[in-house]
Amino acid sequence: MATAVSQPKVTTPRHSALVRVTHWLTVVAFLALAITGGELVISHPRFYWGETGNVNMKPLFTIHIPSSRDTVPTGYGYVMPDQNGWSRYLHFEAAWLAVLTGVVYGIAGFWTGHFRKDLRPARGERTGGAYWRALRGMRPDEAGTRSYNVVQRTVYLGVIFVLFPLVIWTGLALSPGFNAVFPFFVDVLGGRQSARTLHFFVSDLLVVFLVVHVVMLLLNGFWALTWEMITGRVVARKERG
Repeated sequence: MATAVSQPKVTTPRHSALVRVTHWLTVVAFLALAITGGELVISHPRFYWGETGNVNMKPLFTIHIPSSRDTVPTGYGYVMPDQNGWSRYLHFEAAWLAVLTGVVYGIAGFWTGHFRKDLRPARGERTGGAYWRALRGMRPDEAGTRSYNVVQRTVYLGVIFVLFPLVIWTGLALSPGFNAVFPFFVDVLGGRQSARTLHFFVSDLLVVFLVVHVVMLLLNGFWALTWEMITGRVVARKERG
């Protein structure tokens, strides 16, 4: 009787160099944006709707944390260390890194057909049943870890073409210079303070995406999948009877 014999590991293509480079640049930029964004929220944890907002106005909502400025009423008897200066500077620099990386990835994604081949759900997958089956089997088998299911594809497309453009738009709307040159793109959001509030919520959704993404990596082989994103190759073991 023939027995299964393990053969040498064989590498097969997984991620292109451009996908890998833009992925890790985005990781660096996003972590910097998340940290500095948190510091900016601490400096004024009150959110408003409209063009203006200050401590003399009733906020739309408040995050109940101590502020880094004693002029902001929070109900706490102390203030956090003020990190507003460096965090604003780094937030701005990291934002441009994210934007430029996103532009390169977007152009290359259309040019090479990456979005169409790797992320667009196939025609047969665009049904409620297909989404339900994918949700019930979020932890794929060995073969499934090598391609995205319909839920993953849809989420990635939503992040790339909805959340990422929105976070850029609302971020730019906070700039007085952008407001002066393109007032329509700020007014349609409801004003600069409305843009800040929307920017906060969109950023939160991106953080949720990151957390879920990392959890799924942990469930399906964190180091193996991370190695694939570093090297661009997946190692599989062949067996023969």
